[in-house]
Amino acid sequence: MSESLLINASKLEQMMKSEPVVIIDTRSPEAYEQGHIPGAVNIHSIFTFLATSTPEGLAELKDNFATAFGEAGLSGEETAVLYEDSLNTGFGQSCRGYFLLTYLGYEKVSILQGGYQSWLAEGFPVSLEASAPVAKVFPLKDTGNEFMVDKDDVLAALDSGTVMLDVRDVDEWIADSSSPYGKDFCPRKGRLPGAVWIEWYRMMKPGAVPMLKSPDEILAECKTVGIEKDTPVYLYCFKGARASNTLVALKSAGMDNVKLYFGSWNEWSRDPSLPIEEGLPF
Repeated sequence: MSESLLINASKLEQMMKSEPVVIIDTRSPEAYEQGHIPGAVNIHSIFTFLATSTPEGLAELKDNFATAFGEAGLSGEETAVLYEDSLNTGFGQSCRGYFLLTYLGYEKVSILQGGYQSWLAEGFPVSLEASAPVAKVFPLKDTGNEFMVDKDDVLAALDSGTVMLDVRDVDEWIADSSSPYGKDFCPRKGRLPGAVWIEWYRMMKPGAVPMLKSPDEILAECKTVGIEKDTPVYLYCFKGARASNTLVALKSAGMDNVKLYFGSWNEWSRDPSLPIEEGLPF
């Protein structure tokens, strides 16, 4: 059994031979059809599903993904291994899958460091055949807000010493655009009051196969905005994907006091009663 958050392609190849593993491909169905890791199950809704942090929204989230992960064959005995194309091109979708599984109480979850491109770079085989997993009963557990915070939690934490870490692209941070889906996709542009910014790309080393940086490098990035290893941090982006990428980076660096605002800007900006900072951040 693997207990590592991040695993490389060689480790995954060994796990596939020695233990129960459910490999989850978070890419588009079109990309999956063009080639995938043998046996992988395609669940693209991990990336596309938009959620709010209302009780109704969270109930829908739990129902949707408990069903999807059960149909993929996760019963609690298997290690779920998620991958996207590469960590800097999939907008953190495999990491969003890690967050969802962890939020639902699943304990055996790993991410393929470097994504599908790392598998290809090692020369491991690919498949064009869609998998047919045996459905299992997913072991849904109530984790409360151990991993997720809602808009009320965020509002209460403003000016509390908890750092609001914005990891969106620069055009969103400077309030030029409201989302990756278009400048005016959301009704308001801006930031959470008092937020600091580390663009999510900074957590990865460029190269033929981009990888998340080492723990020391990640901690150094955090220190540039005043975040220490034990600083309480709430992460947000637009819909919780890029922030999940950063969550995985921070967790891999040993930062435990980190939570994710999954509703993120998509939810916050649509409630005119919630405060925002507008205009340039300087």
